[in-house]
Amino acid sequence: MIKYTKVFILLLLAVSAFRASAQTNATTSSPYSRYGLGDIDQAVMPQQRGMGNIGAAINKINNYNTINVLNPASYSEINYTTFDIGVYGNSIGLSQTGQTSTRNGNFRLSHVNFAVPVSRRSALSFGLMPYSEMGYNFKQTRPNFGTGLPIDTSRVNYLYTGDGGLSRAYLGYGFGFGPHFRIGANASYIFGNLIQNSSTEVIQPDGTPLYGTLNSRIEQSRSVGGLSYDLGVQYSIDWANSTKHVTFGYSTSLAGNVSNHESNVVYHYIYDASGNQKTPIDSVTNRQDAKTLIRLPNINHFGVSYQYDNHFLVGADFTMGNWSNLSINGVNQGFQNSKTYSIGGQYTPNNNALRNYFQRIDYRLGFIYDQTYLSLNNTNVNRTAVTLGLGLPLAPSQTLSTFYKINVSAEIGKRGTLDNGLVKENYVNIHLGFTLNDKWFQKYQFH
Repeated sequence: MIKYTKVFILLLLAVSAFRASAQTNATTSSPYSRYGLGDIDQAVMPQQRGMGNIGAAINKINNYNTINVLNPASYSEINYTTFDIGVYGNSIGLSQTGQTSTRNGNFRLSHVNFAVPVSRRSALSFGLMPYSEMGYNFKQTRPNFGTGLPIDTSRVNYLYTGDGGLSRAYLGYGFGFGPHFRIGANASYIFGNLIQNSSTEVIQPDGTPLYGTLNSRIEQSRSVGGLSYDLGVQYSIDWANSTKHVTFGYSTSLAGNVSNHESNVVYHYIYDASGNQKTPIDSVTNRQDAKTLIRLPNINHFGVSYQYDNHFLVGADFTMGNWSNLSINGVNQGFQNSKTYSIGGQYTPNNNALRNYFQRIDYRLGFIYDQTYLSLNNTNVNRTAVTLGLGLPLAPSQTLSTFYKINVSAEIGKRGTLDNGLVKENYVNIHLGFTLNDKWFQKYQFH
């Protein structure tokens, strides 16, 4: 009866997460999320985020089952029913030359993942994770009716807002051929809504709207839905009674198309003498529910790790994203290919210490350098970050068949630059996850 109660609780949590992720409320406040499909979220758990987001060559971490969606070949090492649920919060400070600095924060449920062993060397995993996030609200002001000339008559505000995000519901399977070689695959359904508006408004020198002047607005919304596929392989070399391992890993997200139902409305509007916006005067364009395609890029992950069970793990990843191939409605988005370098590790002083809890904690550290797919005003938008993390074990069950761990990670970084009119972001991302390893579906014998 207990195992069915657990299943029921997990399903309720998964449904709650599904509904939460399907909303269009912004979970980021970055002007760089304006481009393409928003900020792309890497499919890693908090325990991996604390080690610089490494994942291509990760399976078990110090004999503890981890659901590593980044490389589905890792599922083959899962021998306990595993559940992972987490929340995410961030704080972003934005600065730009000549502008007042601002800071924004967001919070959301981040993931609900589940894995169950099918045989001694295979396991099935499914769950819900974010794919991308969009959220921004900024304006640019130019004098003299937008001409940019120094004569300060009426000015023009260019207003940009965006909201929404895409989610990933996945189903994956990993299989091991002997103790060293593993393969796996994910099938993911990517879905969600993206809403973007841009407005052009004439204002007076004091910043108030100019009465009776014709302003314009473009409202664009996308409803996205479609399948994508991931493949992965891992190969391990073991020695010292199989307590030390070198693992090589590779995974790829295949290029493919997802459906895009797009609506575009362009209309004019005015402000009254009191500064209130009136209802639209006309619709220049009104195209509803036009079906198009989004061409997703191929993304490749390469990794290597070295692990001494119950003591430490170190690893490095290199990711190449062919974002120059991203197209929406047949229009190439003009991105460049991305390159991401990640390195990190974990140290556990004494996993078997009974009297000193701090020696059983996992201490994690990592570094990230990301040459993103954005190049604006002839300037590359790069990201650098340091990551920190802790794995906090909780008391196991009396039968030693259930193990719990709380994983917390922080990513402290910067993206962008103040050069050439760009925005510099200083951010802190916090991920908190709860991981359960449990022997469900086992048969007990009574004597």
